[in-house]
Parts: sequence; structure tokens; C-alpha cells
Amino acid sequence: MISYARQTQEEQPAAATPPVEEHIAPAPRVSVQAFCETVETAAAVQSAGEDRRLGKAHLKIQMGGMAAAIEAYRSAPTPNVIVLESDGRNDLLGGLDQLATVCDAGTRVVVIGRINDVTLYRELVRRGVSDYVLAPVGAIDVVRSICNLFSAPEAKAVGRIIAVVGAKGGVGASTISHNVAWAIARDLAMDAVVADLDLAFGTAGLDYNQDPPQGIADAVFSPDRVDTAFIDRLLSKCTDHLSLLAAPATLDRVYDFGTDAFDAVFDTLRSTMPCIVLDVPHQWSGWTKRALIGADDILIVAAPDLANLRNTKNLVDLLKAARPNDRPPLYCLNQVGVPKRPEIAAAEFAKAIESQPIVSIPFEPQIFGSAANNGQMIAEISANHKSIDMFLQIAQRLTGRSETKKQKSSLFSPLIEKLRGR
Repeated sequence: MISYARQTQEEQPAAATPPVEEHIAPAPRVSVQAFCETVETAAAVQSAGEDRRLGKAHLKIQMGGMAAAIEAYRSAPTPNVIVLESDGRNDLLGGLDQLATVCDAGTRVVVIGRINDVTLYRELVRRGVSDYVLAPVGAIDVVRSICNLFSAPEAKAVGRIIAVVGAKGGVGASTISHNVAWAIARDLAMDAVVADLDLAFGTAGLDYNQDPPQGIADAVFSPDRVDTAFIDRLLSKCTDHLSLLAAPATLDRVYDFGTDAFDAVFDTLRSTMPCIVLDVPHQWSGWTKRALIGADDILIVAAPDLANLRNTKNLVDLLKAARPNDRPPLYCLNQVGVPKRPEIAAAEFAKAIESQPIVSIPFEPQIFGSAANNGQMIAEISANHKSIDMFLQIAQRLTGRSETKKQKSSLFSPLIEKLRGR
């Protein structure tokens, strides 16, 4: 019997369209070969292969279904994953038995079928099939099935990457990303890391009042050394739940990178951190585009003027086209209400972008300036400031999580808080 990997799941097939906030971790570098019987399924698999989460997978599609698969592997090694489309029960079970005689050990099999029957499903599981997907399928169904083969079912979902980028320089995207990460760690109680990708001029170290001797540059310039232990040594601890992968913010070298320069860093962070917030600089290059497209969720920060409106529209349109199976990018307005400055109203922004901003953060230079100069977050400067609720709202939308309930205070709470230095 072929030793297919078996995926733990409910003993009942399902192919429902996922909610927009479903988190699907990307697949590693694997080979996938699909044998389809209908052009509709072949088109869905082809579309799935263009999804960012299968960006590292090598996908090949052939027609002919089970018979073509059996014939193909009589003289060729099998890939990491085989996707098979089948219409019948007897042909399917008999075909799998034949396939087992020519299939390499360790190959995983996903079956796409039209019979919604738990008895058949049990027979497939008995034969070691990894997943059964009920046709007709969409691209996201194929993406989910393949990616889930490489995610431990018993483990909690980890590695959600959130990219924050400014529609224009100077709109406060870094400030927003750092305060949102603070809310994710403090209010949602998620372990998070901020990765400052602006290696020359990044401000995350200043904003969190950290000056680590090492940071993200050490990983980018030494990709062969990148692993979990190496990244852990580069992280600077900001709070119990928040860490920083700081930028050197020096000009002693030029930071020209290839498109995949940050891949090893992101992959390693995904395997260890539930939430990664990327502070993406306002520039357009191969690696910034790749970071945005590869993120699970995206926040665009814009000021209420014409250039920001144009740039936000361009970013949203490009990212929607590049990520057809993902939630569209979210955006917020920042620095709203600058005295004597003509502004474009939020309603006009929403009409052009075809979606509402998450929040509109008012221009308050006093508190934001004080926080920046003191190396603090807004919540540390003023615990009741209205922008804190906005940061939390953004954090909840980006992570899909609600605020963690605070424990009831006790008689000793004030003393405990003082001992913790808060």
C-alpha cells in the first residue's frame, strides 16, 4: 500500500467557498501534477497555480484523469502532490489501487470528485488519500487543499503577514504600523514582530526606543544563515508579546536587493510568529511589490489629497488583480484636518477606491510628535486617546480577532502594576 500522507479532518467532504478572512498558509517549494477530466476543473487548477500561496510550487496540468496518471507514472517518478479528478466510484477506487503500484512512497493525493458520500470518503481515507474535494471546484478550493497538506492540523494557524505601506512618502505609515502592532500584541494578546524594511531610514527602533546591535540587515545579507535560531538572535524584545526586527538606519552601505531578498526571512518568521507586521517603505521595486503581493493582508495609509488618492487607487487596482483569491487591500486616512489645507473628503476617497476607509485618523501633531520624540506609542502617552481605539479597530480587521477580555482587577492590582513598571 502506498504511504500517502493522511490529513486529519472531519469525515465529511466539503467544498464551500471560504470566508474572506480565512487564513491559508502558503505551500513550500513542492511539485504538483494535476490530471483533470473537465476543462472547468483544469481552468480552476490553472487559476490556483497563479495564486500567491502557490507561488513556490511547480504546477503541471494534464487532461485524462486517472488513466493518464497511471500511464504517466509507469516510467516517471511521482511528484510531491497528485491532484486527480474522477467522476465515478468504482473507477476511482480501482484506479487508486493501480496508482499505488506505480506511485512513489510519500506522494500525497488530492481527489476531486462529484459523489457526496461518506462511505466513499472513508474508502478514500483507508487508501491513504490526503483530501477529497467535491466538484465543481474554484481556484481557492484547490489552493486550500494543497496548502493544507503542509500545515499541521493540530497546530494553531501561524504566520499571518500584514503589510503596511504609505500611498505617498510622509503620510505616517510607519507610525500607524508600529501602533497597530502594539495593539495586536497588547490588546489582542498575539505574539507579533515588526519587521522594518526601510533599511536606510527606518524609524521602528526609534519609535520603540530600541537600539539593537543586529537586525534585519544581518539576515538579508546572510541568507544562507537564516533559520529560526538565527532570527531569534536578531529580534529585539519590546514587550511580552511584541518583538522588533530593526533596520540599521545607516548609510554605510547601499541596500539594493533582488526580488526574493526577503523570502528566507519571511518564511522563517512565518514558522515561528503568529503575526508579522511589515513596515514597507514607500518605494516601488521588485522586492516591495513581492512583499505586498505575498502578504496575507495589506493596509495602505493615505493622506486626504489628490496624489494619495491616485496612488491608493493604483495600488488597490494592482493588488486586487495580483491577488484575486484574497481580501482586497484595506486603507485608512491619516493626518485628516490639517489647518488651512484643502482636503479630499473621505466620501470622495471611498467613491474612487470603491470601498470605505477603515478609519480616518485626525491630524494631532502634539501627541504624535511627543510619542515620536520620546520613543513611545500613543497608548503610552495617553491611555484614553481616541486614536488608540482606531489602532485597535485596524488590528482587529487585519487579524480577524476580537479584543482579549481583560482580567478583573483585584485588591492587589495597583501594586502588581507598579511592580511590573507600568
